[in-house]
Amino acid sequence: MSSRSVFLSALATAALFASPSSHASGADELFVITLKNHTFSPQVLVVPTDRKIRLTIRNQDPTPAEFESNALNREKIVGANAEITVFIGPLKAGTYGYYDDFHKATTTGKIEAK
Repeated sequence: MSSRSVFLSALATAALFASPSSHASGADELFVITLKNHTFSPQVLVVPTDRKIRLTIRNQDPTPAEFESNALNREKIVGANAEITVFIGPLKAGTYGYYDDFHKATTTGKIEAK
């Protein structure tokens, strides 16, 4: 194996073990929203203003969901019995709605930045 290959391999390994917060530009608080029986919990998640937030969405349903928010400019599929991480903010004070695009008439929630 060439020294270049060894270097690239070591670099790739280091990237795998890098702290997720190192990519978050200071996001140091984790908030979790759980989706179960096509219902988000908590229904209203309160987060601090003016800070970048690491948001984990855990889908405990046996079907996929799509976390979508026009207000937050986010749209991401959450597989069945899976979870995703989304970074949001910094947010100004206010309420930001979100929904499961696959069940948007019934599966909604809000993030309140205070």
